[in-house]
Order: sequence, then C-alpha cells, then structure tokens
Amino acid sequence: MLLNWFNAREATEAGTALADEFLLQSEPGSKSARRKGQDVQQLLESFLRRVDRQAGALKLNLFKRARLANSFKWRLLEKGIEQPVVEELTRALVLRIAAGQPSGAVQAPTQKVSGRQSQALHIEGDQLLREGAYREALEIFRQLVDRDGRDAIARNGLGNSLAQLGQYSEAEAEFKRLIGIKPDLPEAHFNLAGVYNATGRYHDAEPALRRALKLRPSYIDARVRLGSVQLMLGRVSEAQDNFEKALRVSPRHLNALTGMGQLRALMGQFAEAETLLKQVLELDERASYAWASLVSLRRMTAADSAWVKKAEALAAAGLSGVDEAALRFAIGKYYDDVQDFPRAFRSYERANQLHKMRAVPFDRDGLVHFVNDLVRVYTPEALASARRGGSDSTRPVLVVGMPRSGTSLVEQIIASHPAVAGAGELGFWTAVVHKHETAVRQQLLDESLRKKIAADYLRELAVHSGSAQRVVDKAPANIDYLGLIHSVFPNARLIYLRRDPIDTCLSCYFQQLGPALNFTMDLEDLAHYYREHQRLMAHWRRVLPADALLEVPYEELVSEQEPWTRRILEFLNLPWDPRTLDFHQNTRAVATASAWQVRQKIYKTSVQRWRNYKKFIGPLLELGDSTT
Repeated sequence: MLLNWFNAREATEAGTALADEFLLQSEPGSKSARRKGQDVQQLLESFLRRVDRQAGALKLNLFKRARLANSFKWRLLEKGIEQPVVEELTRALVLRIAAGQPSGAVQAPTQKVSGRQSQALHIEGDQLLREGAYREALEIFRQLVDRDGRDAIARNGLGNSLAQLGQYSEAEAEFKRLIGIKPDLPEAHFNLAGVYNATGRYHDAEPALRRALKLRPSYIDARVRLGSVQLMLGRVSEAQDNFEKALRVSPRHLNALTGMGQLRALMGQFAEAETLLKQVLELDERASYAWASLVSLRRMTAADSAWVKKAEALAAAGLSGVDEAALRFAIGKYYDDVQDFPRAFRSYERANQLHKMRAVPFDRDGLVHFVNDLVRVYTPEALASARRGGSDSTRPVLVVGMPRSGTSLVEQIIASHPAVAGAGELGFWTAVVHKHETAVRQQLLDESLRKKIAADYLRELAVHSGSAQRVVDKAPANIDYLGLIHSVFPNARLIYLRRDPIDTCLSCYFQQLGPALNFTMDLEDLAHYYREHQRLMAHWRRVLPADALLEVPYEELVSEQEPWTRRILEFLNLPWDPRTLDFHQNTRAVATASAWQVRQKIYKTSVQRWRNYKKFIGPLLELGDSTT
C-alpha cells in the first residue's frame, strides 16, 4: 500500500499528457480553437472537462495530485507559456481534481501514519522542493507539522517552502519556532538568515549566520553567505576573508567563487571578476547566475550573440524562478545594450513577473498612510524643538533619492575627496525605523532615545573611517527618514538626487533590486510609489532648513560636472579637490548595482532613455518627463 501511495509515475505522466493536450487544443490551427466565438474561458472549461475524464479516474491522493500538477506546470513553462497563465491554469487544475476525488482519496493524508510513512512524506516534500513545486511541498510539510509540532525537519521544510513562495514573514516565524524547538540546529539559523537576506535585512542576517557557524564551524554554505552579506554591508575585507576561507576548504565551491567574482567587480577589477565567473562556468556550464553576472561587467555588443543564445537556452531549461529571473534581467540588459528595445522590454517584463512572485505584495494604501504620518509628525515646529537635544556632529552626509537616481555617482564623487570616506548603503536608519516604527509615526522620539541613536550611528560610521571629516551614507531609502535623521543630527548634510521620473522608474524596473523594494516590479506600483515619493519630498523641502538640504538634478550633474561638483563640495564645507572630477579612478568598493557605471567617466546616454520604450510603459508616462 505504501508503495502504491507514493508511486507518482502515473500521475506525472498524466500531468504531462494533459499539458500537451491543452497546448494542442489551444493552437491557432486546431479545430477547437477555430470554433467561432470560443474565448479563453471556454477553452479552459473544455480543458477541465477533459481533466474530469482523465485525471478523475486515477483516484489521486494528495501527493499524486501534487506531482500531476507539478508536471503539468513545468511542461507548459517548457513550451513557453507565460508564468501567470500557467499559474492560473494549474490552480484551476488542482481545484478541479480535488473536487472530483473520492472522499477517501482526499482524506487519506490526514490519517495517522507510521514512522515509515512519515519518512516517505518527508522524502516527497523534499523532492517537491527540489523540483520547484513549492505550493505542493508546503501542503505536505504543513500536514506533517500539524501531526507533530516538534518535527524539526518538517518545520524546516515548511519554512523553506514559505520563503520560496515569497511569504517571508510566515517563513521567519517558522524558522524562529524551529529555533525554539531545536536551538542547536545550524540549518535553522542559516535559513532564518536567508529570509533576512531576501528582505534586505542584512544587519539581522549577519548574527544568524555567525550563530550557524558557531554551532558548526565547518558549515561552508553559511560562511559563503556570511561573506555575501558582508559584501552587501560594504565590509569588503571581511567578505573576502570569508570567501577565501571557504575556498581553502572547498576550492571548487561555486557560490564562493561567484561571490569572489562579485567582490572583484565591486572593486572595479572587472577582468579578474570575469576570470572567476568563467571558472565557475567551467565547473558547471549551467551555473545560470554566473552566466548572468557576466553582463554586468561591461557593455554588451552584437559580437556577444553567443552569450545571449546560451542565456536564452538556460532560461528555457526549467530553472527555479529566482534563477530564471536573474537570467532574464541579464538578457534584458544585453538587448538594451544592442538597442533591440522590444526584446529588451519583453525580457525585463518576464524577469519582473518572476521576481514579483517571491516578494510580499506592494501595499499602496500602507504607503499613503505612512507618508501621511510623517507629514503630520515632522512639522517645522517639531524639528526646531528637536535641535536642542540633537547631536552636534557634522560627520554624517546622507545621499538620498529614488533608487537608480544617481546616488551612487554622487557618493563616488564625494568619496574621491581625501577628507571623505564612503560607507556605501547602510541599513542603519531602516533598522531604527523597523524597531521603533510605532513611535516614529506618532511623535518625535524622546531626547534620550535620540542621543542613543546618534551614538550608535557615529560608531557605525567609525567602522568605515575613524578619521574622515565626512562619511557618506548613500542609502536611497533614507529619503523616508529625513525628518527623523534631522531630529537626531541637525548638523548632518542631506543631498537629494532628482532625476527624470520616467527614467528613474524605468531604471528601477530594469534592475533586479531586492525583494524588499517590491514596488519596482510592476509599472503601476512604480508610478504610485513615485507620486508618494514626490509628495513626501515636497514636505521635506518645506520643513527642513535650507542649509540642511541640497537638491542635485542628475541631468545637470552629467552635463555640467565641474560646476555641480564644486557646489556639492561647498555645501559640505570642503575645499576644492580636482580628484573629485576623476571619481571613476577611485578604487574603493561600490556595493551597489551601479558598480560598473561609477567606474566610467560621466556619460549622458541615460538621459531620456525612456523614449526608447515609450510604447511599452503606459503607467509611467502619466508621471511626465519633468524633473520638478
């Protein structure tokens, strides 16, 4: 009976056959598709009647249903059907099969099972995870956890399934429960760090990875991920140390080699980066992330057609959603570089569809309420009263703006001055707001808490330089917190990058940013976010002192480099230094998506770039091409 329960070959073959029949039925030349007036809904109903006849007779249990649905889904994806269409068809398939099964077939999984049966369930769940059937795996692991809440393996599988589906808060809760059950399990801390990493909470990921390594010093994957997190935090030497330690133990570790390649790229050592990435590909020609990373090292040309041919073959080969997304973003960049704009946009659109599936849905109303609260709390009177309890330090320089608005360029310019250190994108203020969000949205923080925050931030800046007159924190997200930051550091200098809204939003859409930036994956979400961004920025202009905030128009900066560079240095009370004009020669690591761009001289090709895509970006056109 047990073998019959889990032998899913029949169900797998049925799923593939159903997909093939659906494709045949929906072909333009097929008899059913030629029927006058037949629409998608009619086609779907016809397909589901076929499901009733063929799958209904199989008496499928939960696990065979999962295998049938998974083979059906992957067959359609292999044949080039769009992901949203495939997901909708698969959901309809699962619902119809479940509705048509005898009650015994549906209820069997909830019956008490033996240890051997439980082990088989674990094996099936793990197999579904490996195949990318995350919803089906979730169902299995949830049933196992319901039977035994202290089943650490099942809870770990449940957390992994949730994380793969982009349900990060639920995944975080499961891994924390797992740690409560089995605190000495290194994988639990490693996977919790993975959730933090996926949501951009790198400061939280680091201690979780250190705990995993303390429990198991030989845990190479944890050491490599720790290196990647440190790279995102701008701590390049520490990241390099961890990658090197991993490679001494395992010289062929693909993720460690890839991480070292990324490190070299961030340091501007693009030839060395390419060598390392090609070494990864020699070890595994299907290492899609390494293949995708090659595009970020230079501008592609028509001579790179072999690259795009291989990339498209890999993307169609049944990769996981996250790996395919990375490759589709890279393919988009290739076509953009060679000015095949329709293909570029289609690639970016597919990439964002995949990327969005792993992110928490963007909450438009939540953003409106957040901006409303900031406008209400941070009035001119409140900020004036806060000066008395604020830090008198003049070290902090915060470069803010929309993502992809030129913040990395300005940081690189300023950091090329000998009296300045660049700290990269610090997550400090985001972490502060996350911890004290209720208070931040209700009133000014009390003086004692602001003094503590100031001391903590200055210690953070000292990690990057103990002697520089100014230290630059260029996290774009800090635009939301300018009132809070000014209440803590009234003498800090705030530089806001203002770029054409359509160029800015399109550049966000064309870049694989972290899942936490979930508004970047949909054009309508981007347009909504930008309008709220403008509304909040208009408020900061009204309430902040004129000598605290400098607005830098990106388009003017790239066309009038020296005048604007002088103006920025004057704003920071720094003497003129010609090295700031040669910012592209600065060898400091730049841990952002702009690592290649800031190694180039000032160029103007990004100005009005959106016109190449005008017919594809309707929701963004409503923003206008004004930079006001």
